[in-house]
Amino acid sequence: MALDKARVTEILQSVSVPGGGNLVSRDLVRALVVENKQIRFIIEASTPQEAQNLEGVRVAAVAAVESESGGVPVTAILTAHGPAAAAPAQQQQAPNLKIGRHPTPQQGGPQGVPGIKRIIAIGSGKGGVGKSTVSSNLAVALAKQGKKVGLLDADIYGPSQPRMMGVSGKPTSKDGENIDPLTAHGVTVMSIGFMVEEDKAVIWRGPMLMGALQQLLGQVKWGELDVLLIDLPPGTGDIQLTLCQRTNLTGAIVVSTPQDVALLDARKALDMFSTLKTPVLGLIENMSVFHCPNCGHESHIFGHGGVAAEADKLGVPLLGALPIDLDTRLAGDSGTPVAAKEGPMADHYSAIAKRLVDGGIV
Repeated sequence: MALDKARVTEILQSVSVPGGGNLVSRDLVRALVVENKQIRFIIEASTPQEAQNLEGVRVAAVAAVESESGGVPVTAILTAHGPAAAAPAQQQQAPNLKIGRHPTPQQGGPQGVPGIKRIIAIGSGKGGVGKSTVSSNLAVALAKQGKKVGLLDADIYGPSQPRMMGVSGKPTSKDGENIDPLTAHGVTVMSIGFMVEEDKAVIWRGPMLMGALQQLLGQVKWGELDVLLIDLPPGTGDIQLTLCQRTNLTGAIVVSTPQDVALLDARKALDMFSTLKTPVLGLIENMSVFHCPNCGHESHIFGHGGVAAEADKLGVPLLGALPIDLDTRLAGDSGTPVAAKEGPMADHYSAIAKRLVDGGIV
């Protein structure tokens, strides 16, 4: 019988690695290709030194696969994704917190995350509608209601929660595998932005994105939470699809401005959640109105009532309408969400949080 990827992966699970585990459990296998005329894969170590120490493992892996390949040639290459460590002491201080890999197989349907009662995705059809601002402020508002709240920044390409929540520094790990998240304003926070420099681009294809999301959900020590809010990237791509198919979500909240162009894309997000059988818990209209601080004039810059009409058409709640507000922007840039303060905007977010709590959603 010809080998397939699943069987080769099983074989590689039998190849032990120094320090414990196997090639698959230690996430060392890359670019596995199984064809009629060849089988090839890469064993990627953390450092050149580790790669040198794995030569015996590479030989054993090739022999194990060849034993069932029926004469098909097997090739394995050793490589390293990082530079050599400067000194053994530094190696001990730097835990293995590599984020970004191909997702591992998952048996069965969508699964929950241990210790987390409810998981709510916050999405939008397009960028620029304030979804991340709503996510951070809603997380803080729920924490002020006495809830244990987590906030996962799932926008891998454009993580903004480290800046908005005023969190800096890299997460730690006691065992080199499980990540201790950071906290701010009473919220447990995790973002890929903690792992990369703020001005560095994350240039990954879809499988790496999905693997990163899987790690950020399952490899982080979230602890006991009443709710985990997931700040999704804009659109209807790999992250959204992976999350809805693999994770047992309580539901989703969609953020949009009342502008027709934004609503066109918001409807796509709503259709996506419907197709993936993820309940839509409600809509939030952001930038709904502008109140001039000088004369008090009210101006509907992006239109008026579009999100409310969409919520009514779908039969889902309009959770709130948030005005355009300079203090909200300044607060997000400074790292202290406006919901953490006192004032009209904090009251708006408090009202949305209270509605979610009173409705039994959180």
